[in-house]
Amino acid sequence: MHKFRPHRSARSTLLAQRAHAMRVCPTDTEQKLWRVLRCRGLGVEFRRQVVIADRFIVDFLAPSVRLVIEIDGGYHEGRQRADAHRDGRLVRLGYRVLRLRGELVERNFTEALALVREALLSRWPE
Repeated sequence: MHKFRPHRSARSTLLAQRAHAMRVCPTDTEQKLWRVLRCRGLGVEFRRQVVIADRFIVDFLAPSVRLVIEIDGGYHEGRQRADAHRDGRLVRLGYRVLRLRGELVERNFTEALALVREALLSRWPE
């Protein structure tokens, strides 16, 4: 069932559709991490493939602590500059961003989870 959204722009509608498609068909690494994050697996509610500010789709978001987790797979190779710019925009919107290499999630899941836990426990810079 679709909700009526009278003031939704074409761009926000497109982003919402893309986010939905990404939730339906997650990457292997996203699915692996989601198994732990879902249902408050780390003590904090996470959402996946969330549209922020009608501009960005983030892989995972813990709204209560304003933490974004991005898993960087092959698509992100050569996009470090663009990703850094995007992260800067998210930081200016009040979010913290943790980027995990897909390879790390795949090969050393324990370390990847340790980084997520550390990010959840860390405080904003003073």
